Amino acid sequence: MQTIENNSAVVPFSATTADETPQNNYEPVRYNAMKHGILSRLAVLAHEDAGEFGDLLGALVEEHQPAGATEMHLIEELAAIIWRKRRVLLAECARINEGLKNAVNNPSTVIPSAAPFALGLSGKGTDLRDLIDMTPEEIAEQQRYTQLDLEATRKASAILLRGGVNAYDKALRALLPDSREWWVQYVEEEEYQATAEGLKEFISDHLEPLCMKLEQTARHHEAIKAQAMGEGLQAHRLEKLNRYETHLDRKFERTLAMLLKLKQLRE
Repeated sequence: MQTIENNSAVVPFSATTADETPQNNYEPVRYNAMKHGILSRLAVLAHEDAGEFGDLLGALVEEHQPAGATEMHLIEELAAIIWRKRRVLLAECARINEGLKNAVNNPSTVIPSAAPFALGLSGKGTDLRDLIDMTPEEIAEQQRYTQLDLEATRKASAILLRGGVNAYDKALRALLPDSREWWVQYVEEEEYQATAEGLKEFISDHLEPLCMKLEQTARHHEAIKAQAMGEGLQAHRLEKLNRYETHLDRKFERTLAMLLKLKQLRE
């Protein structure tokens, strides 16, 4: 043991050589610190993973190598702050998921808002979950098909408008298979007569409005998805969480500064 003398005190210190490095005398503290530290015992709730907190605490101890109870307490406080920030992120995710659920359950609000200048976008009968989960390839295919369907429907309507011999059969052949099947169902249920006039009414009342709606929905897919995500975010509901996270960040900075200052004084 060597000493350094000054005007006020004699300070002992351990001598080391160039070949010697201070060794960390701390055994792994995955659970040890949690058993004995007040903060460690209180930081982890019953439903949380104590082992995960222990890993975090052990990593901080290994990084800072505390010498004494005060430094250990500060490291426990750092671990507790990080753990609480983890909870903030979990709470934020839960709030966003809740908002997304409310958004997808209200397509009649989300879809018209996504394209406010597009006519015919009511959102009624649309499942936003299916729309949002579509892949880029599926979106491109839907856009192509809905455009073809709308063009075929308008072509059939034009044939019926011109009239003439076999107008009904020609108009029916102009429709896409799905539209023809839908028409057959209406005829079988006696909603319409299988005539040119009946087909014209069916196209005007049901088929063309539906095709326009599907085509517009497919065309504005990205805007609708962005609108749903934006409404689900509900940033105003995250304000308190953001303020709390800022408080934890400042607390972390102060605690870390205290720990580093203690280590500097000790050295």
